[in-house]
This record gives sequence, structure tokens and C-alpha cells, in this order.
Amino acid sequence: MLFLFATLIETKGSASACRGRNSGYEGSSIIVARIRPSPGFRKKRNGQNRDMKATIERATLLKSLSHVQSVVERRNTIPILSNVLIEASADGAIKLMATDLDLQIVESVSAQVEQPGATTISAHTLFDIARKLPEGSQVSLQAAEGKMLIQAGRARFNLSTLPRDDFPVIAEGDLPTSFELPAETLKQIIDKTRFAISTEETRYYLNGIYFHVSDDGQPVLKAAATDGHRLARVTVPRPDGADGMPGIIVPRKCIGELRKLLDEVEGSVQITLSATKIRFGLGSAILTSKLIDGTFPDYSRVIPTANDKLLKIDPRSFEEGVDRVATIATEKTRAVKMTLDRDKITLSVTSPENGTAAEEVPGAFQGEGFDIGFNARYLLDILNQIDSETVELHLADAAAPTLIRENDRSPALYVLMPMRV
Repeated sequence: MLFLFATLIETKGSASACRGRNSGYEGSSIIVARIRPSPGFRKKRNGQNRDMKATIERATLLKSLSHVQSVVERRNTIPILSNVLIEASADGAIKLMATDLDLQIVESVSAQVEQPGATTISAHTLFDIARKLPEGSQVSLQAAEGKMLIQAGRARFNLSTLPRDDFPVIAEGDLPTSFELPAETLKQIIDKTRFAISTEETRYYLNGIYFHVSDDGQPVLKAAATDGHRLARVTVPRPDGADGMPGIIVPRKCIGELRKLLDEVEGSVQITLSATKIRFGLGSAILTSKLIDGTFPDYSRVIPTANDKLLKIDPRSFEEGVDRVATIATEKTRAVKMTLDRDKITLSVTSPENGTAAEEVPGAFQGEGFDIGFNARYLLDILNQIDSETVELHLADAAAPTLIRENDRSPALYVLMPMRV
């Protein structure tokens, strides 16, 4: 698999880069800022612990816990990070909060509060209990003397708690940039880019989606993700208030949690951010995250602009053909060869262990025929995001990056590096 940013990594001296909070290339590699321990946390200090007593509907509790518990890591060396903060207020609301020190979620739900107070309890244990309680039941939560009594119907649980004053809260600081995005637009941005996020921790600056503003004839907001072998970018009109926002890299985990919450949001999402943190207002829930402290590479340099060979093809037929022949491909490479002709393409796989497979798919190709190979999984990930009846592949040769898009007006484009086959 050829590396998408090989030309950038080999660049000597300095070059312009898309900016996270640090930028610049030096020597023979992309230089980025180191991750530094952040002082941006504070423990929640709102007086002494108080006993708490409240009653909440099981469905309401379960829905809220399903949101907050997924932020909590299953394995924690710091016990308090395994807990969810439950805070009952006199105005008839319960606030649930969870954090992993990089990501924090807070959600408020209605409840019958008999005695305001707060405590922390194991997030996953409470979620499992709520999940198994009878549907339609009322759940009583009583906290006192380091224990929480949970009652619903004939079921009783008495669980250990930890003091609320030990619970860490992300200190957001000043968030000068503020704007709104429709929830559907934000879902589209995430769905069409997150599959390309790198999972390699050594290149942590690629472990998220890069958001930045620019002027391409008109003011726009762009989101991009890459793992070095493929690139996904979405462009949408710049929302009011986003002018002058810094380029930011939103971490993969935050993106995943945000996407799950967006399924339950109607209307718009309030986004406020600085160069170090971002906050999403999602109705009754607020998601706050640290941003990745690093420099995202200047991805615009690898988007081909002069590919002179054009393939137009039905994305569903193409996707199904690739999926079928890739059945026998080896897991390590997943290589599929495309033989391009004027009225068709031939997809083929040769596996030393399993044998061969081939399928012809109709398509309109302009240019001199040649062979090119792609990683089947990467190609399928892109084709899965194509909603139109035709997809365009702009090609140059067997070693050059290929541009994939629905058409020249599509908000999304993809770049895929070929494989040697």
C-alpha cells in the first residue's frame, strides 16, 4: 500500500501546514507538538457531601445512563473515573456526569427529588442494573454514608459510592468561537469522514477529524480525516460565528460519542470551542472534549487536480462486485485488481491460498486502459458513502492517488492510494 503523505513526509526544510495549534515541517518528517499533561481539570467542589434521595422512571434513567456510561473506560487505574456523578437538585432534576479526563458528558433529566444531594457510583454497574429492572418501574435512589440504596419493585441493591468532591471536572476556560450546525449536517460530516480516521497511536495527530474554515470562492467549513492511505473530506457552508475559528482536531472517541447522541437530536447543535477544547450542546446533554494537540498535515497537497482518466460507474454494482471477489482475498492485503476498458471494468483477486476470482462490472471509462489495485476494504468504505446513481473515479496511473466523488458539486470527496498488484 502506497502512503498518501509520503511526499509530505520526505519534504526537506519547512512547508506550510494546516494548523492545529502548532505547525511546520522540519528535517525529513512532519513535526508536531508533543502531548502535554494538561492542567485543565478541577475537582468538583460544591461543599460537603450530602445525603440524597430521588425517584426516577426506569426508562429515563436507562436512556441517560446509556449516554454517559459509554464515556467511562472499562479498565481504570483511578477508581473515581469508573463512576458516574449523580447530583439531585431541588428543582426536580438529576444531573449525571461521566469523564475519562479527556472527554466529559453531562446530562440532566427530570425526577422527583425528596432530598437534594450528590454522590458517585460505578457507571457500568448502575447501567447494568437499570437495564435489568422491570419495564415501567420507578427507581428509588438513596445515598447516605458511602452507600447507595437502589430499589425498584421487589429488587434492592446496596452499592458502595465514592465522594462527589473527588470527581474531576474538565475546566473549559474561555471558548471564544460559537456557532450552530444542523444535527443532520453534523451527522453527514461525521459519517462521510470518520472511517478514514487513523487508529495508529504513534501518529496521534491523525486520530481525529480536522475541522477548519477557508474561502473557496465562498466561506466554507471543511472536515477531513486520513490514515495516510486514504483521505475523506466534506465541505459545507461556513456557519455564522465560525469566522476566525482555529483549525482543530476532534479526537476519535469524541466523534464516536457525538455521533451516537446526534441520533436523538432534532434541530441544531450548539458548538463552542477554543484552540484546546470543544463543547457540543445537544439538548439535555453537553459533551465536552479536549482537542488533539498537534498539526494536521496539509492534505490539500495530495488531492489530485490533473487526473485525466475518468471512470463513471454505478456505485452499488461496483460495491457488490468488489465485495464478492474480495471474499477470497488474504486478510493482510485485501488487494483487488481493476482492469479498465472502455465499456467495462474487470475486478479480480489472486490468492496463493484460495485461488482466483473475477467479475465484470459495466462502466464508462475515458482514457487508455490499464490495471490498478486497491485495498478492498478501503474502497468499500468509500463506496458505502456514495448516495448517487453514479460515482466518478478520476485516475492517472497505477501508482498515483485516485480521486473519488459523486460529481464536481458533491460536498464530499475521497482520495485513495493504489496498491501494487
